[in-house]
Amino acid sequence: MKKLLTIALVAAAAFAAEGYKVLTKIKIGGEGRWDYVAMDSANRRLYVSHANAVEVVDPDAGKIVGTISGLHGVHGIAIASDLGKGFITNGQSGSVTIFDLKTLAKSGEPTAGRNPDAVCYEPKTKRVFAINHTGGDATSIDAKTGEVLKTFPVGASAEFCQADGAGKLYVNIESSNEVVEIDAAKNEVTRRASILPCEGPSGLAIDIKAKKLFSVCDGVMAVTDIPTFKVVATPKIGQGPDAAGFDPGTGLAFSSNGDGTLSIVKMVNGKYETVDTVTTERGARTMALDDKTHKIFLLAAEYGPTPPAKDGKKGRAPVLPDSFHVLVLGK
Repeated sequence: MKKLLTIALVAAAAFAAEGYKVLTKIKIGGEGRWDYVAMDSANRRLYVSHANAVEVVDPDAGKIVGTISGLHGVHGIAIASDLGKGFITNGQSGSVTIFDLKTLAKSGEPTAGRNPDAVCYEPKTKRVFAINHTGGDATSIDAKTGEVLKTFPVGASAEFCQADGAGKLYVNIESSNEVVEIDAAKNEVTRRASILPCEGPSGLAIDIKAKKLFSVCDGVMAVTDIPTFKVVATPKIGQGPDAAGFDPGTGLAFSSNGDGTLSIVKMVNGKYETVDTVTTERGARTMALDDKTHKIFLLAAEYGPTPPAKDGKKGRAPVLPDSFHVLVLGK
């Protein structure tokens, strides 16, 4: 009986709530168009995409400390701390804006492909990769010089990317329900694999030490083992996710869901399981994680009432003016 009780207590502890909750909000204001958010933990800066600008936030002070303006439909932001540079994809102009991390001054705008979305810095090769969502390809750029090296095919409707720090890059392919591996030095796809039952993958996170990828789709997270390139787990998550995160300090994987939840996944008795679902805000689908404080930052806004359906199409609730903000979660 004592043994059974001990097993039950261990199981209960493993599936207990992780303690995450909404701590505060950081007001951004202005219009309510946004996409990615990126955290520079070393320099304590949070970069928030905001229509045709990037708001630079001090996450510790909870305030805006700068703005990178004059952009063209911002999507992704990548940080190269070792080079003191940042990179922003412009979906409307098909380009990548390079800026200085200290001064925020723009220093270049190399051309990418059609509608560049995600962007990742690969530190071993010192290259930046713009993932061109509409073009179905990726553009490799020398992060030191800003020179465009090559644009090569990856697959239609490519989404988030992650670098392993050792010369490889991974990208979700939304249209084919796949994840692909890119050799950064060769500028080419070297492996691809189905991640079904994860359909239409968007967000992607990586556990470099355990060599695992976390792709998120409606209702399911696909965990892919990098050495074998096979899906090893499919824990359930919320609906409408757009981003994923992994915290190496806690071993937790996250999915930010448009249904107003944050799903938390971790290894339990050798299996990846969903261990908590935290209430956030409607539409809070993109996220960034601070691996120093273990806080999570979600982009959100307040919405007005949903208008009635018209011509057979469901109405969309409008974003309320000046309500755009960063939602801060932690313990």
